[in-house]
Amino acid sequence: MTTQARSSESTQESLQFSLRQTQRASRTIAALPAERINTLLHDVADIAVKETDFILAENKRDLERMPETDPKYDRLKLTAERITSIAADIRKVAGLPSPLGIVLEKRTLENGINLEKISVPMGVIGIVYEARPNVTFDVFALCLKAGSASALKGGSDAEFSNKAIISLIHNVLEKHGITPLTANLLPADRESTTAILNAVGLVDVIIPRGSQGLIDFVRQHSRVPVIETGAGIVHIYFDASGDAALGANIIFNSKTRRVSVCNALDTLIIHRERLQDLPQLVQKCAEKNVHIFADVDALEALNASYPAQLLAPAEPVHFGTEFLDYKMSIKTVGNLEEALDHIAEYSSKHSEAVIASNEAVQEQFLRSVDAAVVYANASTAFTDGAQFGLGAEIGISTQKLHARGPMALREITSYKWLARGTGQVRG
Repeated sequence: MTTQARSSESTQESLQFSLRQTQRASRTIAALPAERINTLLHDVADIAVKETDFILAENKRDLERMPETDPKYDRLKLTAERITSIAADIRKVAGLPSPLGIVLEKRTLENGINLEKISVPMGVIGIVYEARPNVTFDVFALCLKAGSASALKGGSDAEFSNKAIISLIHNVLEKHGITPLTANLLPADRESTTAILNAVGLVDVIIPRGSQGLIDFVRQHSRVPVIETGAGIVHIYFDASGDAALGANIIFNSKTRRVSVCNALDTLIIHRERLQDLPQLVQKCAEKNVHIFADVDALEALNASYPAQLLAPAEPVHFGTEFLDYKMSIKTVGNLEEALDHIAEYSSKHSEAVIASNEAVQEQFLRSVDAAVVYANASTAFTDGAQFGLGAEIGISTQKLHARGPMALREITSYKWLARGTGQVRG
């Protein structure tokens, strides 16, 4: 065996040992009283705010390694305001009812055995994520509240930020007499990715957070069950019955509130009869220098009104793309069915919206579109666990097994059956 091979094997053994400690810690967490968990979470929120300068200094080290033009830059960037918001979300999680021990089903069998189906912790939840240091706080808070330990594999882009955050979390855990490996931040290298994806029996579920490439890699290589949190290729359909003023506000908010998040608008679909209103619908987008890739009809409608340097003909690649930037495409259709066909072809099944006054159109769109969240006359920016009243979220699931849409406390628990008998045997 070569020296390099021995070193790699040693690294994997070390990571496996670390994950075994996290699995052991998960049993301790599952037995903690809800009051103690809530107190610990409030302490984490307090230390996050208190150590804002420390977190921002370490975050700056990460930002200095990434060009501001990189679509991931905004997701990587932390500010005092964002840290305050993260702390508020942690406190919200602490204030939510415990998702554990809930009786989901109860009945007595003919043989007299009493059955109860109750919610229980997952155990160890693994998260593989990219340049999103807020995820470190969010995941820890949600996993702890749900009685689980967390194994975190962040990207190298956010290495300094994640290490700073986890050090604060570890301080609080130790203060409460709990092993720091309850929140286990693995090294930001490929060996750690291999270890967590192969940690059968040590990690109960993997949730990827990041680009479609990351999600595809995790799904293809993980031996541990995966809950996909898909990329957001988001559409808004402006119907023939749509209100132009209402539509302009929704489109602007969906596209520009935060371009780097998965609920941001990528493609505007417009009914041909309303092309004359297209300049009004996207006028505010020009203020944010949104580059538009328009099909032939939409391009003609915008040529005289939208800044020429921000307007270009749409190519096939501009549809079905998650831009994560100040860019969007426009597709012209002749009716609702064409809009639905376009969405069905290009959607990532994350968030889709219709702007229409016609209630029949609204209802058909809501029923027909296959996505985790479907809106009528509202911004897609609301696809968020906190906005849905769930506290912080662990991700937006775009699959259909176990969980779909914003995943929070209920979605990261499992269940078991309790069977109480009086000596029954089966013949």
